[in-house]
Amino acid sequence: MTTLYRYSRYSAGPLLFLLCCGSAAAQVQSAQPTQPAKADAKPATVKKEEPATVPSVTVAAERPTNRIDRQVYDVKTDASASNGSAADALNNVPSVNVDPDGSLTLRGSSNVQVYVDGKPSAMLQGENRGPALQSIPAEDLESVEVINNPGAQFGNEGGGGPIINLVMRRSRKPGGFGVANANYGTAGRYNSALNGTYNEGLWGFQGGINVRHDGRNSSGDSVRDRIDPRTGALSHALQKSQSSGLNDNVGLNGGVTYNLGANDTLGAQLNYSQRSNDARSSDDYLSTDASGTVTDNYQRSTVREGESKNLSWGARWDHKGDAPGETFKMDLRVSSSSNDADSAYRNNYIVRPPSGGVMDSAQKSRSKNDIIDFTGDYEAPLFGGITKFGYKIVQNRNDSDVEYINIDPITQAGSPNALRSNAFDMKETIYAAYGSYQMRLNEEWGLQAGLRAEHTEMDIDQLTSQVSAGNSYTNLIPSFFATYKMGENAQMRFAYAHRLRRPNAQDLNPFVVYRDEFNVSSGNPKLKPAKTDSLELGYETRLFGLETNLRGYLRDETDSILERKYFISDTVLLTTRENAGSTRSGGVEFTLSGKVLPSLTMNLSGNLARSEQTVLEMNGEQTKRNASSLSGRFRLNWQATSKDMLQAAIQAQGKMLTGQGYREPNTTLNLTWRHALTPQLAFMVNATDVFNSNKMTNITDTYALRERTERQFDGRIIYVGLSYRFGGTSGAPREGGPDGMRGPGMRGPGMGPPPGGMGPGMGPGGD
Repeated sequence: MTTLYRYSRYSAGPLLFLLCCGSAAAQVQSAQPTQPAKADAKPATVKKEEPATVPSVTVAAERPTNRIDRQVYDVKTDASASNGSAADALNNVPSVNVDPDGSLTLRGSSNVQVYVDGKPSAMLQGENRGPALQSIPAEDLESVEVINNPGAQFGNEGGGGPIINLVMRRSRKPGGFGVANANYGTAGRYNSALNGTYNEGLWGFQGGINVRHDGRNSSGDSVRDRIDPRTGALSHALQKSQSSGLNDNVGLNGGVTYNLGANDTLGAQLNYSQRSNDARSSDDYLSTDASGTVTDNYQRSTVREGESKNLSWGARWDHKGDAPGETFKMDLRVSSSSNDADSAYRNNYIVRPPSGGVMDSAQKSRSKNDIIDFTGDYEAPLFGGITKFGYKIVQNRNDSDVEYINIDPITQAGSPNALRSNAFDMKETIYAAYGSYQMRLNEEWGLQAGLRAEHTEMDIDQLTSQVSAGNSYTNLIPSFFATYKMGENAQMRFAYAHRLRRPNAQDLNPFVVYRDEFNVSSGNPKLKPAKTDSLELGYETRLFGLETNLRGYLRDETDSILERKYFISDTVLLTTRENAGSTRSGGVEFTLSGKVLPSLTMNLSGNLARSEQTVLEMNGEQTKRNASSLSGRFRLNWQATSKDMLQAAIQAQGKMLTGQGYREPNTTLNLTWRHALTPQLAFMVNATDVFNSNKMTNITDTYALRERTERQFDGRIIYVGLSYRFGGTSGAPREGGPDGMRGPGMRGPGMGPPPGGMGPGMGPGGD
């Protein structure tokens, strides 16, 4: 069995909070933002700067800097970034939605990979992804890249599908720069962060520390009807639940670069974070048979204590060749994520044979995920264009160990429950090579084509059941992109990509995991990768002074990995995964951004989508489900005075198919006020989900099951805080963040890739 270690608790949060509060001493500068430009179309146009006393704050998450294969969204200028998380920042990006529990979707699909600086990270895999996104400070992000049709340089490890790439802040400017934030919120929440960079001569340094005490309490209701396929009789079940618990997170990161001569740069980075996973919950269960007789009536209370630990390090070598534009890059990333939880359960039975009584039990859960990622990329101007070759070797290992213990009500002695304990081990190794070619045919047309070859070796060991399985396969993955310049302010884009969606460890583990008396879950080792073909046509222009992007897309997926639920007894429902059918979706995505008045900035984005799923039910019948939905973001930024900015943001998520049902729409409203106290110091108030309307409602409807589950979260949370920026240069303000000063690694629209980027039109972070 896999053994993981427990780690000590920590309480650095309040101390760092007070230190950051005590360091604040002067006012935020600001400037008017630059106008966005297409990276492969024309240079950026810089507006006339305002005096340094006018702190113009601009939210630009909906303002894209498009490249030939992706949209790049500037999230660092979000006024709420100083107290928000990466999950909050992603919720400002068009067609991206992060639920309060951390579940992430893109264009209504949960089949999304999340990268950090172009590479997969263990902390953003599987069930750990949601809590990790909620613990990463938004202030650490430089930009978010949305890659709906990944090119040949991107692999399919970690699931496959579209990619959301988190580009972390970095800086190569001489001198030092730093940011300190401290925020306090309702119910004792707080967060604080300190980060900075320093560059001198051949050396560059950057680092940061952050703490966060946060979380979302929730309540839920579930109504379930089991339909007897033979008689049509209904048996009924109700479940009410409450969950609470704010968790602590502390994170450290650091990096160093060294210029080894004029053509070589060496770099190294280290990141560590630790998060508590404590919670308290209670559930009430009531079930009746077809005659209305109560068969189960009991209350279940749970106390969970646990921690998550994430560690990653990397090393990089960048070499400039003799020819202009010739580069070679070699990158090694190693990341590890471990989760440790001890849960104590108490079932208090009111009605259940035998009637009355209390039953105690306990569960110890350990899991660990390790990723080793080694890549090399060569790029040179060959054959009249930009030619690129690369290789990748990646190993992903996932181990889990669950031990369930029954406790005797009389002696209080514990005994292992073999039916609810399991150990599982999965190892996946991928060898890949790719090539791509990018060229400009003339002043109007630009093209990029690529081909990737991947060989996958997978080994699965269900140690408890002593069942082993393996798989080995090779795939060719093509991609194609084109741009057409229609005029001075208009451009069209075309993209095609073929992708694989590989099942993760939780999808493959066949062991039946006990959730409660009514619910169990299991994976399916027979799952095969889903295959997706996607097309996209985009149009970019300026309308009425606003940057305008319009994209139509189609996506066709076969062997879709879908959630399936069915009864394994009269009352127990099993949730699993199967290649249950096919999924087709299409829609129109749009963004409008810019100034509508001298002091009012608007960002509007939306996604009008139509999706269809064809699912083979357990009774052999084929069911087809359709859904039309409208999702969007609407944000207004009002510069009320020279020192005050008000921001209002509406986020709306449309209907989404889930395999055997759908998820209902929901809408939230967030408000922010930012006041400049001095040229470096700003005071902020941020209220999320003002109307407390954020809830998740899922409907399941099959021949044997009708279920409605609704979970309501603590949505209305208010934070007050201070943001202090130090270092940089004095004088006229520079374009960029909320204070008008570029933070580490901030780059303006149309400026091209940052240091270490992947060449013309490619941006950072390719494999």
